This record gives sequence, structure tokens and C-alpha cells, in this order.
Amino acid sequence: MRSFKYKYPSLIASVALALSCSAIAQEQTKQDKDDIEIIEVSPRGLISYVSATASKTAIPIVKTPVSVSVLTAQRISDLGAETLQDAIGYVAGVYNGPYGVDTRGDWSKIRGVDPLLYVDGLQKLFGNYNNTRTNPYALESVEILKGPSSVLYGQGSTGGIVNAVSKLPKADTEGEIWAQVGNYDRKQLALDYNTTFGEQQEYQARAVAMYRDSGTQTDYVDDNTLMLAPSFSWLASDETKITLLANLQRNESGSSTQFFPHEGTILPAKYGQIPSERFVSEPGWDKYDTEQQAITAIVEHSFDLDTHIKFSGRYSDSSSEYRTIYSWPPKFEADKRTVKRIASLTDSNARSMTMDLQFHKYLELDAVKLTMVSGVDYQDADTDSDRGRGVAAPLDLYNPVYGQSTELPTTVVDNPENTLNNKQLGAYAQVTAEVNSWVLNAALRYDDVSNQVQTVGAIKNSQNATTGRIGVLYQFENGIAPYASYSESFKAVFGQKPQGGAYKPLEGEQVELGLKYQPTGTEHLITASIFEIKDKNQIRKVSPEFEVQDGEIAVKGLELEAQLEWQHLDIYAAYSYLETEQDVSPLSSTELFVAQNLVTLITDDTQLSATPKHLASIWATYRADEWLPGLKFGAGIRHVGETYDGSRTVELNGQTLHQQLVTDNFTLVDMMIGYDIEQYQFSLQVDNVSDKTVITSCLFRGDCFYGQRRTISANVKYKF
Repeated sequence: MRSFKYKYPSLIASVALALSCSAIAQEQTKQDKDDIEIIEVSPRGLISYVSATASKTAIPIVKTPVSVSVLTAQRISDLGAETLQDAIGYVAGVYNGPYGVDTRGDWSKIRGVDPLLYVDGLQKLFGNYNNTRTNPYALESVEILKGPSSVLYGQGSTGGIVNAVSKLPKADTEGEIWAQVGNYDRKQLALDYNTTFGEQQEYQARAVAMYRDSGTQTDYVDDNTLMLAPSFSWLASDETKITLLANLQRNESGSSTQFFPHEGTILPAKYGQIPSERFVSEPGWDKYDTEQQAITAIVEHSFDLDTHIKFSGRYSDSSSEYRTIYSWPPKFEADKRTVKRIASLTDSNARSMTMDLQFHKYLELDAVKLTMVSGVDYQDADTDSDRGRGVAAPLDLYNPVYGQSTELPTTVVDNPENTLNNKQLGAYAQVTAEVNSWVLNAALRYDDVSNQVQTVGAIKNSQNATTGRIGVLYQFENGIAPYASYSESFKAVFGQKPQGGAYKPLEGEQVELGLKYQPTGTEHLITASIFEIKDKNQIRKVSPEFEVQDGEIAVKGLELEAQLEWQHLDIYAAYSYLETEQDVSPLSSTELFVAQNLVTLITDDTQLSATPKHLASIWATYRADEWLPGLKFGAGIRHVGETYDGSRTVELNGQTLHQQLVTDNFTLVDMMIGYDIEQYQFSLQVDNVSDKTVITSCLFRGDCFYGQRRTISANVKYKF
């Protein structure tokens, strides 16, 4: 049986197409589709063959003319992912952790661009550093939609979105208790329990919880969490299901990212390499404590076998206390040991209401099968950040002595300019048509976005955009499915130019050609794609008093991904290649000086920062059931190519004034060994087995970031 979704009702134009098709459907002879079986995951639950994120309908991936990767809960568990950032490390086209190990959030680059994070199809993050990290243990899967996706999700980046799908109640009574210990004094206990009850088993309930007490690879920085995610479903009738999901979470941490200078990381230094565990802030003062209370409601109703609606809505209230000290500017003083430090306090909060109502219709018109989605979504988010600043005593990075800063700031200042209200109202319609072996997907969306700053007079700005997507795919009988697609994105830019006048929205577009292959009689899923992305209307600072929006970012790439599953062996392999270019990038202070003095610039092409040209990975799990049932071994290799600092090489009269920095490529090895016996599962997982110190990226502003050092965890799970 097919499953469908829908969005928030208001703009009738977006629903008109689906409603008119509904009338036509009444004249069609329906076929009984109860005998159609959609296999959603492989037998061991490692490979998902269906994604709802790509088209907001449960269409098989091999029929979707866009790039999407899905990580199941079982795969996340096998990889030993402790964070969402860890979980996506073996996905084609995704560079996880471009800014190193960071306890404040989960960062990645998809096709060279920062993606947006969604949870259950609704945007989670609004503003910066004001919410908890998504806990991977609370997730059923993670879906990565690559490329512009505004047509279904509104304003966003050209890179794509990461959609985390929560664990929800199901029709089973089962559970597990998970205990974990690891290096950096890690201790963790988690529970996942599901049950059903009622005369007709119409009630389902699930509780997911975790407690963790842990340090990190950065001295004096913790990574503690307390998470509770209860959910409840009521099967009100054969046609209606209502689900409520709460997420209560508190994280206590600090700043593991230290913003070390180029010298002593990527460049030689008089006193050698800065230790990766070095702490630049002050023990006992530094913290990044966040909490969230969120409630999500999901209502699903089927009018008949072919007509469905789905409403999703979430209210979230989150806050953070952020205290940190960092080196700025990130460079050594004359002694080549000491850095100056800035103390920063920020109290932030975010309250958001997000809603998504969708109407789904399935039709069969002679040889044409139509799957239609139309709807309206709405976002209303208030963000506020109150800040304080001060100066801390300098610190010797090779022999730090803490406690010398006796007058650190203690209060934040309320700044109305940092109190923002953001609203977005969008309407969309999408049709997927199957004709013989052809699949055609077309979608159109309209968005109205507003931003209001709570200053005197409450300055309000608004922008709107229309975006679209079209794709075509052909399915050969041998399982090969080539496709082509074109998609668009937009992102509002608010405020006024220094010389006066409003900004235009950023506009993105992508052309993609690809191939999907699910060999007949196997569990395998293989995908390949080539693409070209353009991100237009980038802001270029000609001078401090004058800006223009004529910049463009271009990204060209290739992605290959294979998910292979045999009786005893599973393999996930991925490779991606990216060529990036900023045709007209913002000028540095050096370039401004040269330009203003009318001296010719000689520059290299400017490439996107923290974006490797080459990414390759492979993970294999062998299950030794034929000679010792329950024993399994896993190993993975991750290769990250060179990254660039985002600047341009500047030469003046034959002399190099600035040289673009390039980080070294690196290769890391991960491993796992496990043994399952009856209701118990034992495993040992090690990331970065050789404990290699790597630099994930360096930025033009002067700082570099260390990657994850060796991380070890021992686990035992009891299933009941």
C-alpha cells in the first residue's frame, strides 16, 4: 500500500490541481493495489529503498530523478555514530565536520555548501547557537537530499537539506537498554521501549531516553546530555492516525573548537605544532549549555485508498548560555607563543512554530499513473541574542597558565537589533507521472518571506520567490534507470546596502544527470550523478561604502555511491569530485587597498573554503555466521582531499602579497568488532584507529581546525 503526505491549508491555488484531478479520478476504473508490495528496507535494515524527503511521498529511490541518500538506524548503529555529524561521514558528496570537532553543532558541506537541518520534514534551526544538537539515538533514519530543494521546502541553500526522521511508535512491544563507556571518560546509558495497548491495540507508545557524562578531546570541555523523547500514537479509525512526539533535551558542554592560528597548525612555528587538545578559554568559566522543549503533532487521514492528507506541526522553545574565550586575531604575538584573547558572553533563545499540511492523490488514467502532492507550509520563528564582550589575559599556547583573567565580563547587554521575527508562507504542487517505463516529475512553488527587527519602529522587510523543479527518468528492465533534472532554490537577504537600496534574494539552480541501478534479484542500490550548480546574486563589497550583487558561485561535480548487501558481507562505498569557483568574490582588505590605488591585480581563481575536491570512503561489515554465528567485523577508510582557505593569491609588481593556503589531504581508518548472543549485543568501535592528527580546513580570516582524534567506545545492548 502506498503512503502519502500533505501541507497547511490557505493558498487554494496550490491545491486546485490535486482537487481537479480528484474529480477526474471518480470516472476512472480503480485497480486493487493491495497486492502491491513496496519493500522499504533490506532484510537487515541497512539499505533503504524509499525516501519521502526527495518528493514528500514514499516513492522508491530508483524512481526519483534527484540525488538522495538514506541512512537507516541500523546503519548508524553499525557505524558507531555518536553525533549526527558522525553519521553522515560515509555519504557521497558530504564533507562532515569541515570545521573539526565542534560540540556546539553538527556541521557539513553538501556539494560545497552548508545544508539546512530538518527534523521530520520541518526546519529545526533558526538563527545561530541557540538550540540543542540532534541526538542520533532518537532517529529512525537520516535522509540527505542533495542540490537545490526550495520547491518543496522553501528558502534554503543550493547544497541541499539533511532531514532527520524521528523514532515513532510502531505496532510491536519491544525494547533495548544500551550501556556505553569510552575514552575521554565517556559514560552513557540509553533506553528505547515501544508498546501497544487497547482493546483493538489502537494505542501505541514509545520512549527514547539517554543520559551521558563525557569529556572530549579538548581539555576542560565536556559533552554531557540528558534527552527524553516520548511519543504516542492513536489509531482513531482505520482511516485516521494521530501522533504526538515530545523532545526534552539538555546539553552541557563548552567550545571544543579553538580557532588556532595558521602558524603552528598548517604553517611551521618556532615552538612546533600546537597540541590538538589545547584549551584557549578558561576552565570553569567556559560553557555552551543548551536546552530544548519541543512538541510535534502528526495527523494522517485517508479518504480512500488513493486520497490522503497529512498535517505536521511543531512548537519548539530552545535557549543557550554561551561563554567562551578565543584568540583574536588568530595569530601569535612577537614571542611566537602567546595569543591575545577575547571574552564573549551570549544568551540566545529561539521560539518557532512550523506547520506543513499536504494533500496526496494517486490516479491511474489508462496507461498513466499519477502521484500528486500539493500543500502549504508556514514558519514563524522568533530569535534573540543578548551579548557581552571583554578582554581576557593573553595565553601561552605551549605552556598555558589559566586563572590570570580576573575581570571577565559577567553580564550581557540587551540589543533590540538582535531580536528578529522571521515568517515564511509557501504553497507548492508536484506531479509524478509514470508512463510505461518513463517517470516524469514536475513541481512549482511560491514563497513569501518576511523579516522584522524589533528596533524602534520595528523595521520589516519582505521578499518573495517562485521556484521549480522538473526531472525525467527511464527504467530499463535490467534495473538501470538514467535520469535528468533541473531544480531551483532561493534564500532571502534582508537589510539595506551601505549606499542604500534593498538586496535581492540569493538564487540557485542546478542541472543534474544521473544513473540509478538496483540489480534484479539483489539487495544492492547503486547511484551515480554529475551536476552543475550556480548560486547567483552573491554580495560583493567594492568598498566599505558600496556593495553590488553581481557575484556567482559555480560548482561542478561527480558523485558515485554503492550500497551492497550479501548474505555475509555489506559494503558502502562513495566517491565525489568537486570543482568550485567564486567568479566575483568579496575583496580582502589588501585587495581593496590595491584596487583603490589603481594597481593591477593578478589573482588565481577563488575556490570555496573548507571544500575538498576529492572525497572517498568505503565501509565493509563481514558477518561470520557460517563459522561463529553472531560475530561480525567492520572496517572503514575515509579519504579527504585538499581544502582551500577561500582567499585568492594576490601579486603586486611580481611580489606575492598573499598566498592562498591549501590543507593537506588525509586518510583515516575506522573499525568495529561485535558479537551477538541471544538477547545481548556486544561491540567495540574505534574511529581514527591510528590516532592521526589532521587539519580539516583553514579559513582566510586566520584560523584552522583539528579533526577527530582516536575515539574508542565499548557497548553492550540488551534487547527484550
